[in-house]
This record gives sequence, C-alpha cells and structure tokens, in this order.
Amino acid sequence: MSSALRSYGDPCGIARALDLVGERWSLLVVRELVLGSKRFTDLKAGLTGASPNVLSQRLRELEAGGVVRRSSEGAATYELTDWGRELHPLLVQLGLWGARSSAKPKGPLSPDAMMVALESTFQPTRAATLRVSLELQLDEQRYAVRVDRGKMTVVRGAMPAPDVVIDTDVATLRKSVFGHDVEPQGVGMRGDVKRGRAFLKLFARPKPNPDA
Repeated sequence: MSSALRSYGDPCGIARALDLVGERWSLLVVRELVLGSKRFTDLKAGLTGASPNVLSQRLRELEAGGVVRRSSEGAATYELTDWGRELHPLLVQLGLWGARSSAKPKGPLSPDAMMVALESTFQPTRAATLRVSLELQLDEQRYAVRVDRGKMTVVRGAMPAPDVVIDTDVATLRKSVFGHDVEPQGVGMRGDVKRGRAFLKLFARPKPNPDA
C-alpha cells in the first residue's frame, strides 16, 4: 500500500480494508466498476455528487492500493483488478444490509447502482425453474443478464441473441421490481414477454431494520 494513503495503523483485516476503500466515494467508485470498465466521464456521470478533483483523488488512491487499474491503450478507462473484483459479492451483501436502513435519501440511483440492487434483492427460489437471457437497456446503458435456475449474472454490455429485451429507465424499473407493478407505463419489452415479466418478479424489497 502506498504511503500516501491514510491508515488506521491497526493490523485488523477490517481496518486494513478500510485503509483502502474506506474514504468517501471509494466504495461507490468500486460499485460503478463491478460490472465492467468505465471512462472517467462515465464514472463522473454515475457519481453526480463527487467533484472531478475528488474523483481523481479516489481513483489515484484505489490504483495505489491495487484495487483499480487504468488502461494504457486508447482513451483512458478504469477497471477493477482481480483483487478488486473480489469486492463484488461483498458490495452486494453490503447493499442488502444498507437497504434496510430507515434513512431514505432522495437522490437518484445510477444505472449500475440499480443493477447491483437487483443482485442484492434477487430471490433464487423464485427463479428455480426459470432460464432466460435478457438485454436490459437502462437509460443509456446496456446490461447482459442471464438467469439460470436460481442463479443470476449481470455484465455491462449487449447480450447476443437475448430471449427478451427490456427497455426502460432506472426510476421505472425500480417501481416495477419493488413496487409490484409488473409492467408499468415506460417498460418496453421485445421478444419473450412472458419470461420478461417473470424476470421482473424475481426481486424482493428488503425488510426494514426492526431496531431502527
């Protein structure tokens, strides 16, 4: 770890993890990269509250810590290292835990944040018999989603020959999967609409923390 990074000076693995990703915006940068690489401008679009200077600093820190690397070919893009990608399932669990908070910020979700929310709230038992490949066109992003009998994978990008294409925006998708409105106005489907509708029923809103 670079000496430029601040440290708790605590040998506990939790403290050492926070040395790397505990600064404000750091984990959200990781969230924006877990589904694939991004350019700086795309990262900034997903993190609307972070100034360019702060985002640049966090990227430098994550690079120094071995969590993120920058492509040296063509336009500069950022991606997670193999070690950084190990944070993906941890972020999914952290997102599920945090969604139970009584605090309800009013800010918008980025498309990648919405996809991680779907990973967090996916109910494997509801998908026990479902097999479907989807291309989810969310705002200006595309995601290749595959559900195979209780498992779901998500990658940023187009899905070759999908069973169904779902075209919508973050707010409408959020309403559809968490508001029990299976096909609200604003959700377009092409292809196997029956399996597309089945996909929208695979998620459950987290139950609030009873101690809050």
